[in-house]
Amino acid sequence: MRPSQSSIPRVLAAALLLCAPLALAAPAGADTPAPAPLTVEEQRLTGAVPQEILRRSGFDDVAPGFARALEHTGTPAQARRLATADGRRLWRRAVDRVQGRGPAGGDLSRDDDRPLYWARLGMTRALREWRPAFALDERRRAALIEAVERSSRGQDSIELPAGQQVKRVLITGFDPFELDDDARRSNPSGAAALALDGTTVDTPAGPARIEAAVFPVRWADFADGTVERTLLPYFRPGPVPSGHGGKADLFMTISQGRPGRFDVERTNGAWRGGYPDNAGESRTETVPVPPDLPTVHPQPQWTTTSLPYAAITSANTGPFPVHDNTSVTEIPAGGTDPVVRPDGPTPGSTARGGGGGDYLSNEIAYRATLLRDAVGLRVPGGHLHTPVLQFGEGNTDPAGGAVTDPEFVRNRLAITAQVRSVIRVAVGAATGR
Repeated sequence: MRPSQSSIPRVLAAALLLCAPLALAAPAGADTPAPAPLTVEEQRLTGAVPQEILRRSGFDDVAPGFARALEHTGTPAQARRLATADGRRLWRRAVDRVQGRGPAGGDLSRDDDRPLYWARLGMTRALREWRPAFALDERRRAALIEAVERSSRGQDSIELPAGQQVKRVLITGFDPFELDDDARRSNPSGAAALALDGTTVDTPAGPARIEAAVFPVRWADFADGTVERTLLPYFRPGPVPSGHGGKADLFMTISQGRPGRFDVERTNGAWRGGYPDNAGESRTETVPVPPDLPTVHPQPQWTTTSLPYAAITSANTGPFPVHDNTSVTEIPAGGTDPVVRPDGPTPGSTARGGGGGDYLSNEIAYRATLLRDAVGLRVPGGHLHTPVLQFGEGNTDPAGGAVTDPEFVRNRLAITAQVRSVIRVAVGAATGR
C-alpha cells in the first residue's frame, strides 16, 4: 500500500446505563471538560463525498446515535462500555452489510468498505467534541477513542475456532488512504476483510475459517504496537486466551498495491520511507518496536514471507496475474546510496524498501513476520498486495466524479473473489495437498 460477539442491543444497553447510578457532576466551579482538537481525518468528515457515502449506505445514523447515547453516561466506566459495545456493533453492521445480511440501508453497493471508515470517524469525532458533566481528562478521553478504534476494526473480536477440524486463517486489511487527492477512494484490502470475516472456505486441506481485522493508515498507531498487540494472542506459544479460540494456521496481511496485478511480497524491510499518512504525518526512520513486545534481537533489516508463494503464483486464482515479487531497495554493505535489487537483499545490507515499498504495507508485513519469528510461530504467513482499485473510464475527476460506478464495483468484487481464491490455494499448499 503505497502511492504505487455479540454485543448488547442498543435498547438494552441504554436501559442498563440509565439504571446505573450516575456519577456526581463536576464540583462547583470546576470547568466542564473542553472538547479535544479534531484530527486531520475527522476534519475531512464534513466534506460532500464522506457525507454522501454515509447517507447512501444508511450509516449516517451511527455517529448521531452514539453521541446521544454518550449523553446518558454518568461515569468514565460507563462511557468505556458504551464505546466498546457501539464500536463492535459498527464492525458487525459493516460485515453484515458487505456479506448481504439485513437491509442494505441505501443504494450504495453492499461490497463497499467506505461506510465503516467514515462512520468510525464520526464516532471518534463525537468523543472529541463530547463535554460530559463529569471530569474527563485527556488520558481517559484517549482511552475511549482507542476503545472505538479497536472494536470497530474487528481487532478485539477475532474468534478462530479451536481444534483440528478447521484450518484457522487470520487476515488484515487497511482503511482508504490518500483522501486529500480523492476523498472517494476505497481500499480493496479493507473490502476483502469485511467480505471474508467469519466465513469458511473449502480448501484442498479441508475447511478454513477466516477471521479479519482492519488497520489505520497512520504511522503513530503502528509505532505504538497496534499490529503486534492484535496478532499476538494468535501467534504466541501455549494456550490461546479464553474467548480467542485457536492459534492461526496461516496469516496474510493484505493491502492495495500496483495497478492490474497481485503481488506476494517475498521480503520486508525495516524502514519507514516518510510518505504522509492519513493524519498528514511523515515518519522516516527504522521501524520502531515497542519495548514491551516480543521481538528479535538485534532487530533484523529484513524478514521474509513463509507463504507458499510458488503455489500461489502458479495457480489460476482469478483474472489478475499474481507475481512473486523479490525486489527490494537496499544500501549495500559499505555503501551509502540506495540500490534496487530485483532478486532480494544482499548480505549485510541496510533496508530502504521491501518488496512492498517503504510505506505501511511493507511495515505491517515486517511487523507480522518479525512477531512470527520472535515467538517461534511456524506457520505460513506474509503479505499480499492487491491491484489498485480504479474508477471507470470517464469517472476520474475527484472534484466532480461520482462516488461509485459499475466498473468500480466490478473491480472491487473481482479483487475480493481473487483474495478468497489465493487463501484457498495457500491453505492447501501449506498442508501439502
